[in-house]
Amino acid sequence: MHKRKLGKSGLEVSAIGYGCMGLNFAYGQPMERVDAIDLVRKAFDLGVTFFDTAEAYGPYTNEEIVGEALAPFRDDVVIATKFGFINASGQNEMDSRPENIRRVADASLKRLRTDRIDLFYQHRVDPQVPIEDVAGAVRDLIAEGKVMYFGMSEAGAATIRQAHAVQPVAALQSEYSLWWREPEQEILPTLEELGIGFVPFSPLGKGFLTGAINEKTRFDDGDFRNIVPRFDEQARKANRALVDLIDDIALRKGATKAQIALAWLLKQKPWIAPIPGTTKLHRLEENLGASEVMMTNSDLDEIAGALGKIEIEGERYPEHLQKRINR
Repeated sequence: MHKRKLGKSGLEVSAIGYGCMGLNFAYGQPMERVDAIDLVRKAFDLGVTFFDTAEAYGPYTNEEIVGEALAPFRDDVVIATKFGFINASGQNEMDSRPENIRRVADASLKRLRTDRIDLFYQHRVDPQVPIEDVAGAVRDLIAEGKVMYFGMSEAGAATIRQAHAVQPVAALQSEYSLWWREPEQEILPTLEELGIGFVPFSPLGKGFLTGAINEKTRFDDGDFRNIVPRFDEQARKANRALVDLIDDIALRKGATKAQIALAWLLKQKPWIAPIPGTTKLHRLEENLGASEVMMTNSDLDEIAGALGKIEIEGERYPEHLQKRINR
């Protein structure tokens, strides 16, 4: 697995990381704990050194799984986790008060079985707490050695700049993929200017870009996609044109659709490290194979031209969650 540095921070990670959320949260039936731990360890065996979790996933239990899984090789991996929701509920209410940031850090350290958090993200921007106070709280944790690097998630460009002026932001985590390219407008130029790395989550469009989902697919009752407008039946049918485009390129490259979607992301900037998630070993192996797919500038031009003719249907979040992004 190739390595990449997240911007100018010096933080080095595998070119493709592993998003651990789906192991037991948001996507229907959770994995058995022993199987989840085994899959995380297999990811490490395959070259992954970048693992993403959060106190809100579960809540709490995802960090425990990741901590147990990575304990045998803790010094060889980068663990990212997040703070910012009241009681880790993941609902609309935020809590990025400095005292809560410190509380979350201490609790996460215990669940992760470690003495430091490599990358500590603000999960969502809290409009009730000045971002300078948030950055200052993380700066203090870095000074104490409890946190190594500061990250933000789904923050707007102006907020990123304000935080970065207090404590350098090592990485921004936001959704970015072939079917969600909004970050190209303002976020990517801002990150490049400031030397901040980018960690795309949902790089496979929550599974849609793999081609495994169509308008007839039914999700488990607890699956987050049931409330996502982009996954209603009509939107899935309309958005199939994008999957067909990826499939054409994949056939020519001798790759899978997932690998093309990830290789496209890797080609955008050398400081981008996507974090696809999966609960299946064969999908994990497939995703990691994307780092070996050669994507040329002419390939990118072809994709850009084709994308200009495809209109993606449906919002990526339901209305009540849209308010939590790009603050």
